[in-house]
Amino acid sequence: MVKLIDSFGRVHTYLRISVTDRCNLRCMYCMPEEGIKWKQKEEILTYEELFRIAKLLVSMGVNKIRITGGEPLVRKDIESLISSLSSIKGLNRLSMTTNALLLKDNAYKLKLCGLQSLNVSLDTLQKDKFIWITKRDKLNHVLEGINSALVCGFTPLKLNVVVIKGINDDEIMDFVSFVKDKPINIRFIEFMPFENNRWDYSKLVPYEKMKNVIQGKYELIPIKGNKSDVAKDFCIEGFQGTVSFITSMTENFCSSCNRIRLTADGSFKTCLFHKPECNLRAFLRTEASNSKISEMILQALKLKKIGHEPLEELANIENQSMIQIGG
Repeated sequence: MVKLIDSFGRVHTYLRISVTDRCNLRCMYCMPEEGIKWKQKEEILTYEELFRIAKLLVSMGVNKIRITGGEPLVRKDIESLISSLSSIKGLNRLSMTTNALLLKDNAYKLKLCGLQSLNVSLDTLQKDKFIWITKRDKLNHVLEGINSALVCGFTPLKLNVVVIKGINDDEIMDFVSFVKDKPINIRFIEFMPFENNRWDYSKLVPYEKMKNVIQGKYELIPIKGNKSDVAKDFCIEGFQGTVSFITSMTENFCSSCNRIRLTADGSFKTCLFHKPECNLRAFLRTEASNSKISEMILQALKLKKIGHEPLEELANIENQSMIQIGG
């Protein structure tokens, strides 16, 4: 088996697949204020193409796949793709990241199709603030979706919170309280710069500051994880839920990165903060052999840098918006 190893010896076992650039929310840190030019249907990989790439990458060592968007649940018949992916021999974990807007009516179907875990993106528990951040009055839909996911057995459920100074950093303790009696892992994420998302250093709330806010009331007890984990995980005595921090800006984890990304239009990315190394769509549609596609993927991996640029340079790097990448 040809392994997905880059020039620095990092083995890549985690594939993130974006199935659409469309979304039913308009979160200010994810979608540029002026919007984006949506991909046309013919530019988006079909489920058959996505399955082929996924199966090939599993044969090369990938053992975990996460479905992302945009919002993956807005793509028609997403259950069929999940069923196909869950059948791939050698795949140990199939996950999805969603805004949960459509989760109430779909959680049970997703579970039956073979989806094993869920991450829900939610940046505020306040209705008015939710409307301001997402441009939609849908907080109740999200909370109902979270409850449905828990009922269906998606536990522990992960809740992703992008913390932005002056917007939701006053809700850190509210989120901690939210998971006290729920099997939810709350994950506080440092605000990251992407194309036209109005990132500014002054809006960054560093991990240590978030951690100190919580430690003013609770003792955070470290949970030992794996080398490739991106989150720093903690438990709190008496809590059913757990607390984590994703420290991409202040304490990056590039040295142990095991992630590769496939965007909805077939672009292959080896780093969240850099432009795609190649696009596989044309090769898929010209009946290129799996051997040829594998060669393209391995060549792209050789271009992966040892790490992303320093914090002060990231905001000026040409990249895509988060909604186009899929996270």
